Amino acid sequence: MPNTLNVTTPTDLEIVLTRTFDAPRTLVWEAMSKPELLQQWLFGPPGWVMTTCEDDLRVGGTFRWAWSGPDGTGMAMHGVYREVTPPERVVRTEVFDFGCNAQGGEQLSPMHLQEAGTKTNLTLTVLYDSKEARDGALASGMEHGVSAGYNRLEEMLQAKAIGSNA
Repeated sequence: MPNTLNVTTPTDLEIVLTRTFDAPRTLVWEAMSKPELLQQWLFGPPGWVMTTCEDDLRVGGTFRWAWSGPDGTGMAMHGVYREVTPPERVVRTEVFDFGCNAQGGEQLSPMHLQEAGTKTNLTLTVLYDSKEARDGALASGMEHGVSAGYNRLEEMLQAKAIGSNA
């Protein structure tokens, strides 16, 4: 797949994830904002499944997502939406309920979608409360699950662009 996830650490408290999608921003936004579409791509590495997808995408709204791995390992996260500007920007808090405990407490995660012709550039910044929490997230291999999900999202967007149900 030509588009890949890029992970950088510009400060001791941040992880910045960037990825280009070969789809218009409105389609990317739709796939990232509707629970029935999130469940089709947001489930990490192969073998994982999303078991819970509760999402109230509005300022003050909450979300709760949970996953189960092939070996029975589980992970869940929840948070509150602080800013929602369709189809451009979302800012939310994130707290991992179980699994990925090395990441510590609450993170702040602004996501920005920038339209670039027929493509969309995604920038997701995850702001941690300490360097140790940020380093724990990096050590967890989180980029592998994010990358796998974004690759599935790209496939789903391409299928939708050619008229199949995504």
